[in-house]
Amino acid sequence: MTATQLLAYISVALLLQVAAGVAFAVWRRPATVGAPAPASADEVVTAVTGAWSGWRDFRVVRREFEDAAQTQCSFHLQPVDGVPLTPFQPGQYLTFSLKTPEAVAGAPGGARTITRCYSLSDRPDSTGYRITIKRALAPADRPELPPGLSSGYFHDRVHEGDVLQVRAPSGHFFIDPDASVPAVFIAGGIGITPMMSMLRWCIEEQPERLVHLYYGVRSSGDHAFKQVLEDLAAAHPAFKLNVVYGNPGADDVLDRDYQHLGYIDLTLLRRTLPHGRHQFYVCGPPPMMQSLVPALREWGVQADDIHFEAFGPASVRPAGPVTNEPAVANSASIDVRFSRSGRTLAWDGQDANLLDFAERHGLAVDSGCRTGSCGTCQTRLLSGAVTYADRPDFDILKGHCLLCVGKPQSALVLDV
Repeated sequence: MTATQLLAYISVALLLQVAAGVAFAVWRRPATVGAPAPASADEVVTAVTGAWSGWRDFRVVRREFEDAAQTQCSFHLQPVDGVPLTPFQPGQYLTFSLKTPEAVAGAPGGARTITRCYSLSDRPDSTGYRITIKRALAPADRPELPPGLSSGYFHDRVHEGDVLQVRAPSGHFFIDPDASVPAVFIAGGIGITPMMSMLRWCIEEQPERLVHLYYGVRSSGDHAFKQVLEDLAAAHPAFKLNVVYGNPGADDVLDRDYQHLGYIDLTLLRRTLPHGRHQFYVCGPPPMMQSLVPALREWGVQADDIHFEAFGPASVRPAGPVTNEPAVANSASIDVRFSRSGRTLAWDGQDANLLDFAERHGLAVDSGCRTGSCGTCQTRLLSGAVTYADRPDFDILKGHCLLCVGKPQSALVLDV
């Protein structure tokens, strides 16, 4: 046998091994009702690298409560196809497609599919993900409002062994890897979830980096990851833990369960942070965001050193608008044409965004998070310009816009 023939046999054998591996990966995928068509070659390559597009099946392998009141539950997920996951940016989120049954939906039409986004709450791991979800109850001052649809679905209906449809990690709120700049994580309530991802990554990858965590909750009852955080602070001198209780319980002890009483504000930060440059990461409910982020700016913190993710749409305003076109002067009334519906309506500024505007006029538009994160309401922009008060987390396709956080900057024609 010549050297050329030997090389040819080896090449053929290697190609057959690769083909067999791909065929086995496709064969082992579980069949589902209404499953999509077989993956294309591009989709197979995407799956092998871990950076998939569209929906991917993940199985819930464990769930556990993270607080004493059992209002915050972690769900540990592993890919059904068994393909290792590539690292995400600590602080990013996952997007879920949930098929809610009629008993949960509780709305005209019964069962429906909803799209929701939840922050990853642990450092990158090639074998799986963790998210932590707080059960959203009706506001205390508005008991007539329904509780959170998707959080209730996760808490009451999602069990170990269940399979969920998930999009790849995304989002622009994540840790800057520059270890020379101390990081300050500020979390209110369930805003602790992306901070846990960033914190665990920092401790694993940059153990000498100075990290401060300010975590505000009512009391020990809803203090998530309490023992975990205390153990991390005890084991890592570069990690400085500051827990703030707004309404301590009778058994809560200062300097044991929490370090500060009240709320996280600029006064606390100025009193406890050392002098020098820091990078701030802020995540929490709208009242905290609306007060703290502007206060940091007024303190003199550079805009590039303030990173935030707000709960609820448009709860923090940047210095200027983000648009898909150069800014033009707003008029008192802007025509918005919905091409498929054949209707032209006058935008008069009464609505917070184009999604609210469409729904107020009886136009049905698919939507999910309503915060610019999931992309469910992404719509082709046939003409005109849309402005955003803040840069959406979802990466908008060219020639499209997000209705849930967008406003018309000029006359529009939308493919709705």
